[in-house]
Amino acid sequence: MAGRIVILGAAESGVGAAILASKKGFDVFVSDAGTIKESYKQMLVSHQIPYEEKQHTLSKILEADTIIKSPGIPEKAEVMKVIRQHSLPVISEIEFASRYTQAKLIAITGSNGKTTTTSLIYHMLKKAGLPAALGGNIGKSFALLVAEETNYEYYVLEISNFQLDDIVSFKPSIAILLNITPDHLDRYNYEFERYVNAKFRITENLTEQDYFIYCLDDPETMKTLRKRNIKAKMLPFSTRQVVSKGAYVKNNILNIQYDNMDFSMSLEELALKGQHNVYNSMAAALTGSLLQLSKETIRESLMEFKGVEHRLEHVTTINEVEYINDSKATNVNSTWYALECMTKPVIWIAGGTDKGNDYSQLTELVKQKVKALICLTADSSKLHKAFDGIVPVIVDCRSMAETVAVANKLSAPGDVVLLSPACASFDLFENYEDRGNQFKKYVKEL
Repeated sequence: MAGRIVILGAAESGVGAAILASKKGFDVFVSDAGTIKESYKQMLVSHQIPYEEKQHTLSKILEADTIIKSPGIPEKAEVMKVIRQHSLPVISEIEFASRYTQAKLIAITGSNGKTTTTSLIYHMLKKAGLPAALGGNIGKSFALLVAEETNYEYYVLEISNFQLDDIVSFKPSIAILLNITPDHLDRYNYEFERYVNAKFRITENLTEQDYFIYCLDDPETMKTLRKRNIKAKMLPFSTRQVVSKGAYVKNNILNIQYDNMDFSMSLEELALKGQHNVYNSMAAALTGSLLQLSKETIRESLMEFKGVEHRLEHVTTINEVEYINDSKATNVNSTWYALECMTKPVIWIAGGTDKGNDYSQLTELVKQKVKALICLTADSSKLHKAFDGIVPVIVDCRSMAETVAVANKLSAPGDVVLLSPACASFDLFENYEDRGNQFKKYVKEL
């Protein structure tokens, strides 16, 4: 036997790690303090992996040689306090998976735009005919992809700060940091610097052979970069300054300059609209250039990629009112981008599990664009405090069915109903997908 591994958490990440560990000959035990979804239970049973739910049996957990902690489990959980007291090694699922593949890793992190950029890069690689897999914080877990033993040459991975918290040697060939704005502060004792440091862990094992793609226009990224010594080749992207190596916008033209790569296309041709998507497109185009994809492949990918579900997704138009599902906007900065894109009067649906949100950065946009706010949350006090007196109409709702009915009543022809919550979804929904799917369901029933 290769040793005993205990996995905490039995969702996508934990079950993927359990299957990979089992295939690699470890003695595996999975423990979840909550109820395990039926589909994940079936996966554990079919691989004959022992598990427990609704409890953590410490005597079994403390027998581990290594603990793999799922990203959803905070350090302040009682089980983690005990594990830390016993000084057991704790790693993340992405760390574990990276030890069992020689493929090139392209890892994307940032407070906003991760899913879109990851999906766009994957689309580009598939279009070029390269054997690539999409995973991490989107789709299948990295560990499950590795366990399936398909001969991928590239893994395109969306990576969250929680996954980076417990890495040791995890090292992408291309690391992308899109931006850093306050998010998940509840998990970092409301200390922004700790969250920033977690994001920057994506760079800590990079070598001179690797690449680091980052946003030159992002103040927090640039402030932190000045304090770091990153060994990788540095490639910035910017809409404000011309760069000699990297990506930039000048006269409404997106340009890539790198070694003998010289690529340009008009912003008008990009399928993804909005300032934030210009950044996402630049990061993806730079990655394609580094992988020596043809200019045609890069250009066509940027012209045809339609975005991801639950991110500024047009649902339908009813009586000249447009309905947009932006359920994936789980922080204030994401919602800022969504509101910035709106050109019609907005009925804004917001609220959920607050992660230490500061709504003040939305004040000006809300004043200009929002005619009514619907608070879809168990506790709307913080939203009221931020927007009473700024938005003419504020209504509290506790279910999506009620919310959509109220939005329908409040809207007039030429308006847009925007679900862009700025919060996590766990007070009233399973996750942001559940929230977005319910929104689409009730809108279509109108």
